Formats: sequence, structure tokens, C-alpha cells
Amino acid sequence: MENFKNITVTKGNKTLVIDNPTSFPLIGMGSQGAVFKLSDEKCVKIYTDPVQAKMEAEALESGQHLSFFPILYESGPNYVVMEYFNAPTLKEYLRNCTYIPESITKKLLTMLREMTEANFTMIDAPLRHIFVLENEELKVVDHVNAFKRMHPVPLKLLRDLKIILLKDSFLSQVKQLEPETFQAWDDYFNQNTIDYRNIPVSSGDSGKGVKVESSISTPLIGKGHQGAVYRIAENRCVKIYGKQNHCQQEKDVLLSNQKLPFIPKVYETGSNYIVMEYLLGPNLNQFLKKQSHLSEDITRRLLDILVSMKKVGFKQVDAPLRHIFITHDGFKMVDHVYSYSREQPDPIELIQNLHERGFLESFFEQVKKLEPNLHAEWTETPIPLLNEMIEEGSYAARLKAEIENRNTKKNKNTARARRK
Repeated sequence: MENFKNITVTKGNKTLVIDNPTSFPLIGMGSQGAVFKLSDEKCVKIYTDPVQAKMEAEALESGQHLSFFPILYESGPNYVVMEYFNAPTLKEYLRNCTYIPESITKKLLTMLREMTEANFTMIDAPLRHIFVLENEELKVVDHVNAFKRMHPVPLKLLRDLKIILLKDSFLSQVKQLEPETFQAWDDYFNQNTIDYRNIPVSSGDSGKGVKVESSISTPLIGKGHQGAVYRIAENRCVKIYGKQNHCQQEKDVLLSNQKLPFIPKVYETGSNYIVMEYLLGPNLNQFLKKQSHLSEDITRRLLDILVSMKKVGFKQVDAPLRHIFITHDGFKMVDHVYSYSREQPDPIELIQNLHERGFLESFFEQVKKLEPNLHAEWTETPIPLLNEMIEEGSYAARLKAEIENRNTKKNKNTARARRK
């Protein structure tokens, strides 16, 4: 008989590394561990850190009397076996709602009240951790921080409801159903209001992303090496930088190119932040994952961006797929910190991305038809491709080395041509 204890889960450079010699399917993965389905009734979560496994087991044991807790069957040094739910998460359940059902609000309030009575310090749960069973019965998973983090009000729940535009209807129902709870939450936020201009974002270690405060209720929609992006209104977001010079670099690019159609609108700037339009839509990398072919229209739009970059004097001429968003106003591009400071005349990362998606050959065929001079330029000195990601975060370092190597070759070829 197969034993789930043969499965190993360890931390890799960018994601978890899983060795699963069993037939138990992987059904979920987060920052702490991975979840595997054992049967129609049970699943096991295997942790990378035994301390977190112990914390989860203790929280589950403490909450076995609560109706919304999963049944705990077994725990070990790096795992917990618990009840499996074949049901949508609350985030999925509310996806097409224009207002939150009052029945759900009542059950969420009961859940939060019972967490408080059970002496949990984290009175909270993001929508993706709440499952909706038959008759709208709620079940909540991931309690590893139940006695560690201090969330006296449901910060993550409110953050998620705000993202899907249901926070206002939820709070109006809370105010009607439990006015004292609403007042307590309102008092908390009035006492702990954080101006987005002062949200703490610090630069990470070398090669790592910025560090942000997890208790901030403003929705975090992304973070990288230079900054973190928070959604502050339905149509606006703010990028807060770990280093002021990165903010200044991107500000210079954005403000001097507001007339370009692919540059996001800027509404306000400061020494460490930029308020810009929130781009509603998938990025191009997400979009192409679901496509069987690369349309000529997408190639034409990408070429328009690259050609415009060269015309206005960008030094870094590239368009990584994850930086391009498909909006109702066309393609928009984010992350321009190095556009004026990093010498890169060719779209090396875009080429790499298209290679990874399997669309590079068709892209070059379309470029040859639409922009033959660019095609000749890009193929004269072949753009290097990385066939596999390398450990130690060296993808970026290797890419940078390839860019420098290609630029050196191009400069040598140019020098030879001039001598002739």
C-alpha cells in the first residue's frame, strides 16, 4: 500500500520542490507546503518546516469543536492529515456576484465570532481558504498562524472582498446585522489608518524581492525586486519602491512618455511612490498560456511598442510578456525602472518568453513580414536562448550576461563593417 510519507516537499529557489513517488495527486501548493489528495474524505498537507506543521496541528486540535474547522485525522513531524473538501472556495463562489448574499455574511460573522471565543489571535481568513459546501456550509483551512499573527479584525477577508468589489455590500450588511462589530472594526481602522504614502516597503537582499508588511489591509497586487504595488481604488494603484533612486528612474520614464499609448497614466508621485492607473486585464504571459497560436495582431502590437521605444530614446528596448497587460485601451506596459539606464537594444527577454511559450518561430515569421529590417537585425547575430532555468536566481544574472555578450558581438561586427 502506498505511503504519503514517501513524498518530500522542500523549498526551492523560486517555488517548492516536490518529489512524489506515489499516485496521490497534488491538489494545492502554497508558501508553507503542498497538499495531496489521499481519498474522497482525506488529504495531507506536507510542510517544508516542521515548526509550521506543529503549529497547524495544534491549531486544528484547538478548533475541532468548531463546525467550520476540517476534521483532523492524524499529524506527524512534517504533515497533517485532514478532511478533504471537493467544493469551490468562497472566492470562486462569489465570482459573478454583484453583492454578497446576506446568508454568507451571517455565516462569516459567526465564524469570526467563534474564532474570537476560541482565543485565536488571527480572527481572519482570505477567501481562497474558505470552502463553500452544500447548503452554504463554510469550512476554513490553513490555520498555521491562528495563534501567531495578530488580526483582531479580518484584514485579509476585507482585502479580498475589496478586490472583487464586494467589500461595501459586506460592510453594509455587517452594520445592519451586528452594529457593535461594525463599530469595533471602524474604530480599529480609524486608529490604524495607514496613508499609502507611508506604507513600509524595504529593499530585499541581493537578488530578492522587496519586503512588505503583511498586516497592511490595502490590497497587495504584486511585488518584485524594485517595489510593491497596491490597489488603492477601482481604477488606481500605487507602486512603492524599496529604494528612492528606483522610484526616480521610473518616474522619469513614465512622466516624459505619457503620450505613448502603452505607458500607464500617472496621477501622483512622491519620493518613493508613483500612483498610476490600475490595469484591469490579464498580462500577456497569462493570456498566451491559453492560446494555441500567436496571432499577427499580437505581434503587430508588440512591434509597435518596441519601435516606439527606440524612437523616443529608450536604452532598454524589451517587452517581457509578464509586463504587458491587455486592457480595453490596448496593450499597456509596466516596469520601466531601467528603460533609460540599461543598455539593451534588442528584446532578449521577450524572445526568451516566446520561446518558452512555443511561439518564437511564428513570431519571427510575422516579424519578417511586418518589419523585415528588424527581423534582419535580430537574426544577424542570433539572440541567445536559455533552455532551462538555473538555480540561485541566476536566470536574471544569466540573461544579463547573455545581453552583454550579444551587445559585445554586435559592437565588434559594427566595428568590422566600418573598417571595411
